[in-house]
Amino acid sequence: MPSTDLPYAADAEVSLTFDELNVLRLQYQKEVSQSHITIQTKFNYAWGLVKSPTRDHQVEGVRLLQEIYRAEPTRRRECLYYLALGHYKMGNYEEARKFNDLLIEKEPTNMQALSLNQLIETGVKREGFIGMAIAGGAAALGGLLIASLVRRARK
Repeated sequence: MPSTDLPYAADAEVSLTFDELNVLRLQYQKEVSQSHITIQTKFNYAWGLVKSPTRDHQVEGVRLLQEIYRAEPTRRRECLYYLALGHYKMGNYEEARKFNDLLIEKEPTNMQALSLNQLIETGVKREGFIGMAIAGGAAALGGLLIASLVRRARK
């Protein structure tokens, strides 16, 4: 299926405003201070954090989503996409792929998951190309170094 047939995984680039995220944070902190955090408040805050462009927010959002995923079997499906998204945004493509594949396994026609899958695969390829370029550069530098040493040894 060509990529143009899929809706874009907009959550990959759309963040909440500072004020929107702050509303979620204040609600979460209020419930923490009352020693009673509802799963919905925790999920909402994690969702907002994962959408943030700030890596520390993304890390915290993924951590909260993992807690929900482990503790609330009935909420696992809705956590999968945002766990995949959070890992994708942090550049953890293998983890992103793992969570997204679980979601696609449960919902093979989930268009957001299919779109995110394309973004993840693009990230994996880009990371592979960067790795190959670094390895190629290192090999070229190593070859120049050896050639230089051989020339010096001949003199």
